[in-house]
Formats: sequence, C-alpha cells, structure tokens
Amino acid sequence: MKSTKREIREGLIKITHDKRDVRDQLVSVSEMSPGGRPKTNSIRVILQTKEEVRSMRTIRVTGKGKIRVHPDMTRITITLEGKEYDYGETLKRSAEDTEQLKMTLEPFGFAREDIKTLSFNVETRYESYKVKDEYRRRFDGYEFTHELKLEFDSDNKRLGKILYALGNCQLQPEFRLSYTVKDPEAVKNELLGKAVRDAAAKAGVLSSAAGLKLGEIQSMDYSWGEIRFETEPVNRSMAMLAEADCGSYDPDIEPDDIEAQDTVTVIWEIV
Repeated sequence: MKSTKREIREGLIKITHDKRDVRDQLVSVSEMSPGGRPKTNSIRVILQTKEEVRSMRTIRVTGKGKIRVHPDMTRITITLEGKEYDYGETLKRSAEDTEQLKMTLEPFGFAREDIKTLSFNVETRYESYKVKDEYRRRFDGYEFTHELKLEFDSDNKRLGKILYALGNCQLQPEFRLSYTVKDPEAVKNELLGKAVRDAAAKAGVLSSAAGLKLGEIQSMDYSWGEIRFETEPVNRSMAMLAEADCGSYDPDIEPDDIEAQDTVTVIWEIV
C-alpha cells in the first residue's frame, strides 16, 4: 500500500499537515481494521499550531495598585429648584436663578464659565385629590432641577466667604461640599503603574519558585472602571453654619487623603 502523507508503523500514525504550521504529532490507534487500516472512530487526533502550543505555556497574574493622594481641589455642588405652572415660565425662572447664582459668586473671583452644569431636568408635577371615595390626579405645574458645580484650589478662607454668600443669598440653594484632585488622570496613571509593577513582582516570584523563565508579555488588561477621586468630610449641615450672621464662615477643614485602587491582569509567555 502506497502512502505519501501517512505511514502506519507499529500502531502509531505520524501525521503531517500541509496547510497549517503544525508540529508532527504521534496519535495512538486503539483498533485496526482487518485490512490494516485504522477505523476512523478509533483515532484520537490532536493537531496544535505553534500559537496553540505557546498559549499553553503562559502565566497569568493580576496585580493590584493602591494609592493615597491628598485632595488639592475644593468642589461645591449646587442645586437650584423651582416650579411654575407654565413651561416657558419654568425655563425662564431657571435661567434667571442661574444668572443670579453667577452674580452671587462673581465677587469671589469666578468667571461665568467656571460654574458648570452637571445636569438639568424639567418634570411635570401632579397632585392627588379625592372625590368621594375615588382618588384622582391633576396637573400641578412644571418643576426644574439644575445641578451645577464649582471647583477651585483649596482655600478655607475663600471657602468660608463662598459658603456664607450661598447660605444668605435670596435663592437659598442646596449645596454640598467635597474635595477632589486637580489632575485625576495623573493619579490614575500612577495607580496603573503600581498595579503593573505589582503584577511583575508576583510573576517573578511565582516563576522563580517553579523554576521557570518569563518571556515577553502577551497581553495586558485592566478594569476600565471609573475611579472616583472625591471625599465628602462635611455633611449638609454645613449650609446651616453658613447662614450665621457674621459676614463669612471660617471652616477649619482638613480633608483626609483619598484612597483608591485598581487591578491589571498581565499574561507572560513561559520560555
């Protein structure tokens, strides 16, 4: 029997593949037909490309980066609310209140574009009323909610004046105080760098203990989650303190460091 691509010798089949870059494999044959040809269902053939063989020789390690950073930016989140029975009047009042807020903050060195909108929403309101034993709804106007933010380099004296102005202005807005970092991208990059270095250190320990040698990095992946660099050391009662009739409020606030962490998964080749 002539065979150019297959040779049957002592119950072993040597298989070569012309179209794929594969290594020669030895496949055991459990049954042979009377004519000396292997039965198809009795052969377990495993063909692996070089890439597949290489993928089996890898080590996957997840590194964790942790960081503590001191906040250097003060953020005041302000909420304006109002209700009118005409939709156009509701929008007009929102615009007027926003203008008044900007005028209130201008004396403290803020440009109009420094006061940024986070969200704006207008909702239709209804009220319930009872007719005999039946409850009904009727239109009760349009209500707007305008959330804005103001950020500046941390300065307690400047902050005290701003809080007093907000607490005593005609608008009587709701506001909350928080602290963040001026350059969050730089902090994120430092955090990822720590995570990668942690993964490399762990991979080095594991491979050394197992008598292996690390090759090139095959892939890197990280969580892509949003990291929130913000802390709120003061609750909403700050607004009540700002209403004190003293022309300003001098808050002695020293926010704690912001803690954050992230992970990076790295796959190395084993050589």
